[in-house]
Amino acid sequence: MAVAAGQFRIARSYPGGDLRGSRRTVAVARLFGVDSGRERCVLPDLAVRIGPGRIVAFVGPSGSGKTTALNIIEQRHPAARNLQRMSFPGGKALVDLVAPRADLAVALELLSRCALGEAPLWLRSFETLSAGEQFRARLARALGAEAERGGGLLLIDEFSSGLHRRAAKAIAHNLRKTVTRCGISLAIATTHEDVLGDLQADTVVRLDGGGDAQIIERVPRKQPPSFARRLHIEPGSRRDYNEFARMHYRTTEELGFVSKVFVMRERPGGPCVGIVVYSHPPAELTLRNQATDGRFKGNLKLLNQEMRILRRLVIHPDLRGCGLGHRLVRRTLPLAGTPYVECLAAMGAVNPVFERAGMTRVGVCKVSKARQRVLEELRELDADPLAPDFERQVCRRPRVRTLVASQVYHWYQATTGGGEKRVERQTPQLLARIFRGLVGMQPVYFLWQRNERIAANENAT
Repeated sequence: MAVAAGQFRIARSYPGGDLRGSRRTVAVARLFGVDSGRERCVLPDLAVRIGPGRIVAFVGPSGSGKTTALNIIEQRHPAARNLQRMSFPGGKALVDLVAPRADLAVALELLSRCALGEAPLWLRSFETLSAGEQFRARLARALGAEAERGGGLLLIDEFSSGLHRRAAKAIAHNLRKTVTRCGISLAIATTHEDVLGDLQADTVVRLDGGGDAQIIERVPRKQPPSFARRLHIEPGSRRDYNEFARMHYRTTEELGFVSKVFVMRERPGGPCVGIVVYSHPPAELTLRNQATDGRFKGNLKLLNQEMRILRRLVIHPDLRGCGLGHRLVRRTLPLAGTPYVECLAAMGAVNPVFERAGMTRVGVCKVSKARQRVLEELRELDADPLAPDFERQVCRRPRVRTLVASQVYHWYQATTGGGEKRVERQTPQLLARIFRGLVGMQPVYFLWQRNERIAANENAT
């Protein structure tokens, strides 16, 4: 149920308190000259406007009345959802509990916008998360629920108190986008003023704890996140990828013959927050041949001269959902050094990052007939690549290991070469993990072609 827009009055609140009879309270009252039963004004009379697509932020030190303000709003709106009192079912994966009636892409976008942008996290249950991750999971679930019911009222106390400041600003920026897009009414309380620039609240109520308040009305502006204003993109090296490898959902795949690497830094000389890796392309791809009218079919020399593949794009999980990925790709595609750049991305099925960067979506790669035959043989052997005991099966059953190794070998040969020696070096456990990744891999194929007119202008300048 949507919340109607309009003025909302928060009356004065005088917390009662008759704490007589305790020796300690009497001693404190005498020692410091205070009265335990004296009325104290926590909130002045306030009139704030709430409604669909609006954010009200109560800001001030601890004890200034922020929580009291949210409690009064909640009392007046029984249908409001208080994040702190929101239950989260256990025993189920996060991805099943965030926007469960919406498309998968919606759920993944909400999780990423709440700084839960790693695929392994999406498959974990709520009770296995840290306290900070649990707050973000509740937020993603609440945003999905409010969007589904058509713009309800969401209340968040102690917003961003347990978050890394960079992540807090990213979530605040994404909250503004989500509230505007979904017509949600949002009221938050926070002691951290550093998030206000990204939150772009319509109304900011500054409380001082002494009964005074300053109400500031603003017109939200569409703007990049505050931490993005000094972002710096520069050439990197293969070594820079080491700190990002664990953040990518394909942790077992190799980069192949790397051509160029670019890193995105928080500021010049600052920490890396993103990386993109361009490598030499695989020898043959059906969708490539379709998209280029067979230009590179059977011509490896021309392929290596004119084509690169975007092998990796990783943005720090704290900052996903803020548009940094397509910004990094768009800026570096012309720097890859070739007229064509292609990309095979499973994430492309649920995230338009490559299309937003200027690449063209060509189609989805099909599972090869050879891989289908191997899967059928594994089924006959009662070996399921997605089952928890698959690694043990590969370790203990030679026939299963042979089938798995053959597919890993062919994949190495098609992508980076040297398949036989590389397979020999892999442990059965690693072979099983690589094969499991291949089984689920039906990536989307994207292609970018340099605009010759723009390239000529770039060269002229």
